[in-house]
This record gives sequence, C-alpha cells and structure tokens, in this order.
Amino acid sequence: MKLAPNAVSISHMLARQIVEIGDTVVDATAGNGHDTVYLAQLVGPSGQIYAFDIQEEAILSTHQRVVLANLESRVNIIHDGHQNIDKYVNQPIKLVMFNLGYLPGGDKKIITKPTTTLEAIKKSLKLLESDGVVLLTVYTGHPGGQEEWEKIQPYLTELPKEQYDVVMYKHLNRSLSHPFTIMVQYIGNS
Repeated sequence: MKLAPNAVSISHMLARQIVEIGDTVVDATAGNGHDTVYLAQLVGPSGQIYAFDIQEEAILSTHQRVVLANLESRVNIIHDGHQNIDKYVNQPIKLVMFNLGYLPGGDKKIITKPTTTLEAIKKSLKLLESDGVVLLTVYTGHPGGQEEWEKIQPYLTELPKEQYDVVMYKHLNRSLSHPFTIMVQYIGNS
C-alpha cells in the first residue's frame, strides 16, 4: 500500500474521516464530478451536497456522473461561482472541498481566481459547524496558480489559532509546484 498519496487522495482520505451520514457538504469546484460523487456517497441518503462550478461543461459532466451513480436526491448542482456559496447554502456545513486550478480536459485558460477563491474560503469558514473543515487542493504549476496561492496563503496563515487549525500536507521531495493539500478545521470560539 502506498502511504504517500497525491493531493486529491489526501483530501479524500481526510474527508472520509470527517464526513458522516446525514451531513451537509460542499464541493466548491465540481469540475468533472469526481469529488461530488465521492462526497455524495459519504453523506448517504440523508445528507446533502452542494456542487458549484462556473463552466457549463463541468455542470454537465457532474450531472452525468451523479445520475450514473443514482445520487440525484442528495446533490444540488449549482451553475455559479463558489464565491456565491452564501446565496445557496444557509445551514451549517461539515466540509467544503476546493480543487483549485482548471477543469481537467477543459479550457486551461479558465481557472479559479485569487479574489473569488479567497471570498469563497472566507464565506465557507463562516458556514462551518464546530469541527467542520475546509479542504483545499492547491496547484501552483499552471499559469495563475502561484498567484492564487500567494493571495490565499497569508489569509490562512493569519487565521486565529484559538479558532482554527490550519495544516499543510505537502511532499517535501517533489518540485515546489507539486500539488498540495491544505486543511482548515474550525475548532470554535475560545
């Protein structure tokens, strides 16, 4: 068994430890629908998932995967940017998953943007229930990826340690642009 999985596998492993049957979760970057289906299976028939994407291609792909997995009753697919999460979700969330960058197999010029991603993270943190988590898979090796990280990293670093645990999962023996995972857990007000 490989003990050093890639960034997406780390996010999935962490999500599996956090999400329980009946939870409400968000896939902030639906993409091709893989994370959406994975999270929908974790929340079970009594849970709910909200999946966001700005690209019609991603919405169609995600919908197709959800239908094939027979998970429509627990998935809300939203054709809008993740920065608008608060327009659609108004209850406490257990987990928000971001897979930053561009749509695999899609137009590489359409990427997540620093300003909207930071806004989405801030709104997501406000919606978290106690012990809830935001997971970010960060890609800095594509045009715009490093700039996005440079915008969100200072915000994450400055989150109060009395309210949040912020952890980075990164391969140390890979290139500096190798994808990595950030976990932000809300531990409550002290």
